[in-house]
Amino acid sequence: MGNLLAVEVIATKIFEIRGRKVMLDKDLATLYGVKTFRLNEQVKRNLKRFPEDFMFQLTKEESTNLISHFAISSWGGTRKLPFVFTQEGVAMLSSVLNSQRAIKVNIQIMRAFVKLKELLLTHKDLAIKIDMLERKYDDHDQKIKAIFEAIKKLLEPPPAKDKIITGFQPQDKVK
Repeated sequence: MGNLLAVEVIATKIFEIRGRKVMLDKDLATLYGVKTFRLNEQVKRNLKRFPEDFMFQLTKEESTNLISHFAISSWGGTRKLPFVFTQEGVAMLSSVLNSQRAIKVNIQIMRAFVKLKELLLTHKDLAIKIDMLERKYDDHDQKIKAIFEAIKKLLEPPPAKDKIITGFQPQDKVK
């Protein structure tokens, strides 16, 4: 069970759908050690605990996209559209699935959600720093090009000046 509950393993089961980080009912059922229909049965018995920001059912299109995008097998697949649970919904599951395993799994899932948020914040900070550097050095190419052009001009020989001729000059023949 320790390997099954590794934060990294759980994190691979968290998807972004409708702009929310969620977990599929079948993945949660596997982690809790129950059948998917039993998990959903408990949820339906306690539906008031699961508002739409805690749990929602995927549309046919979302389900199809998930299957094709993540190569989830559709062979003998589910007959009903899957439910997905947000972090809050997963936390609420611990109140309807009251086993020792459910408690341990929920703790690890909460840790996985927190870890993902930390990673996203780290990446966001990095993205902001990169953006600042890009803005800071945005005109560097133009400045470097101007420097090279100035150096080239310095390396060119000075233009030939009209020589002032002094002394005797033969005159053109007059016709």
